[in-house]
Amino acid sequence: MTYAQDSFFTLSQFGQIGLALLSAVLAVATLGAAYRLMRGYRILNRLVLAGVVFALFVWLSPQIYYTYYRMIIEGLPAQWVIGWPPLGQMVRYACFTADQSLSAHSQGLLFWALVLLAFRGSRQRGPRA
Repeated sequence: MTYAQDSFFTLSQFGQIGLALLSAVLAVATLGAAYRLMRGYRILNRLVLAGVVFALFVWLSPQIYYTYYRMIIEGLPAQWVIGWPPLGQMVRYACFTADQSLSAHSQGLLFWALVLLAFRGSRQRGPRA
């Protein structure tokens, strides 16, 4: 498996660093939001929430990334690029059988991080603050 043809490598070094930072911020924010949402729920509910959070990420993140690309690539038109991905596509991300790209594999890692977070659970029980 090689990422040599990945669009990440068409960016300047500054663009790559910015994209990596944006991706890290989005991953941490997604995991943080999932953690807060999962507090106080039983494992099955946390697993469902992990799936919902992952689906929302796969749905919304393309628009965030496109906005970043508009900032670093001159001439990209303003447009909506989000669309609800088919369930099969999200399963392929989770199984690492989607595109052989950094993006697809990163989404797969995020899915499994959310699942691990659901299994880890939260020691805090009761109403959410």
